[in-house]
Amino acid sequence: MTTLYDVPADELIEELSDRLADRLKRPDWAAYAKTGPSRDLPPEREDFWSVRAASLLRKVAIDGPVGVERLATHYGSAKRGSNRYQVAPPKQADGSDNVIRTILQQFEEEGLVSQQGEAGRVLTAEGRSLIDETAGDVLAEISEDRPELERYA
Repeated sequence: MTTLYDVPADELIEELSDRLADRLKRPDWAAYAKTGPSRDLPPEREDFWSVRAASLLRKVAIDGPVGVERLATHYGSAKRGSNRYQVAPPKQADGSDNVIRTILQQFEEEGLVSQQGEAGRVLTAEGRSLIDETAGDVLAEISEDRPELERYA
């Protein structure tokens, strides 16, 4: 059986985002919200919500149980000052807690993720099944282009 570890992450996330696009609803405020204090503008990608959701689902599957704070640290980036000629080194700025929390709550409503008390969120059997099915489809798709991977499909 194919798992998420058997396929490239970028191809898995892209395919998973296509499958999650109709299951998750992007909130109205998401068009105007930045993804963290280190960003100047909101994301320009039309399918940002489903791509971030797919990435989060993969991250919860790998690191679970995981909380919003740890995920925000992962999706953060370096924050520089407003003056580009500053000499001080950049500081770590966490990603948007609200974006991450909202997506995780949508996953809970869909039954893909469940909360384990104070420990954080983990993948449910349905969520694991969705990721494994998607990984199998991705592996079958890329094994057509690369015959050496056919034995894993």
